[in-house]
Amino acid sequence: MITKNNFIKSAVALLIGSSLTSCALNDSSSSTATSHTKKTSVTKVSNYSKKTGTRDKHGMPTYTDGSRTRYLRATAYSHMEHEAGAPGRMTASGTRLKFGSLRSVAADWSRLPLGTKFKIEGMPATYIVDDYGSALIGTNTIDMFYPSIRGMRNWGTRKVTIHIIKMGSFERSARLLKGRIKHPHCRKMYYAIKRKLGHSVAKN
Repeated sequence: MITKNNFIKSAVALLIGSSLTSCALNDSSSSTATSHTKKTSVTKVSNYSKKTGTRDKHGMPTYTDGSRTRYLRATAYSHMEHEAGAPGRMTASGTRLKFGSLRSVAADWSRLPLGTKFKIEGMPATYIVDDYGSALIGTNTIDMFYPSIRGMRNWGTRKVTIHIIKMGSFERSARLLKGRIKHPHCRKMYYAIKRKLGHSVAKN
């Protein structure tokens, strides 16, 4: 009788132990799955933006070249101002100033190189850097083209967030600027690009 009772007790203990082990394994598996789900759910691709820690003379942050989202100062200009030295409705890159679904913008080419395309938050047009201006050198400012003085004045000066669609070419910018280094603003951009890319720029 004692032996029979001991046998029953042992069998019950084994069953309970097996059940607990099974539950523990299930809980562990569930926990691992949950942990994996959490890790994958927070891995999101976002617009990369990194500041260098410095600011320009207008107090605007400077960004690394790889930054695709930037907060910039935005001014406006027009060929109708008839600024001295400005080639009518032609850009510094030799193309016609654009104002439509694709619009021309001037910038410091050592920060936003020739050919850079971007969107401005809240605005439908796409913008392309195809011009520069002496007042823009060393700043995080974009100068937006308007075909009329009225449009230029209506824009005034604003702060905008841009999202870069396609980064332009520092190499192409340097090749174009190399023949213009007698002009101080072109010289500053050229050597700033040269420092980024190395001395090979001068040979292109």
